Amino acid sequence: MIEVTSVSRHFGSISALKDVSFQVGKGDIAGLLGRNGAGKTTMIRLLACFLPPSKGQIKIAGLNLETDSLAVRRKIGYFLEKAPVYPEMRVVEFLEFMAKLKGVSRAVRKKAISEVIEACGLGEVRHRMVGNLSKGYRQRVGLSQSLLGNPEVLLLDEPTIGLDPEQIIEVRDLIKGLA
Repeated sequence: MIEVTSVSRHFGSISALKDVSFQVGKGDIAGLLGRNGAGKTTMIRLLACFLPPSKGQIKIAGLNLETDSLAVRRKIGYFLEKAPVYPEMRVVEFLEFMAKLKGVSRAVRKKAISEVIEACGLGEVRHRMVGNLSKGYRQRVGLSQSLLGNPEVLLLDEPTIGLDPEQIIEVRDLIKGLA
């Protein structure tokens, strides 16, 4: 599903990644581990087509990121470390907004939103303002938007950051259930 071959990424004279290779199969859950500044977020940004590699090749679902970037983006759901959720919107309004941005057709949008609300355990807060939710629920809202459109690959950048131990377990269980 994901193939990374001899990938390097440089920012001027700084080498963020050097000759990285790995594979992740369909249905697998994989994590990038390393200290701060090791290049984990850079790798995720490469996989999400936000940055091109300086060297090497990345394929997702058999598609080359450099030559098929748009097609690859349609297959990816991406959750940022600091999820851009809008505090002045209700959960369901935010998901409607994101579904439109992702091109989820009007015919299936309502059903898709209901499915991600259910999958992420947001039913009881669906009509609450995002800004009034706990950090754990805001993380769930961010995760739920990444699921819209049923992506083949889900990229999560620090989905448990800032959560208490109980919330971390809940989010990890949720992720396992999605695999």
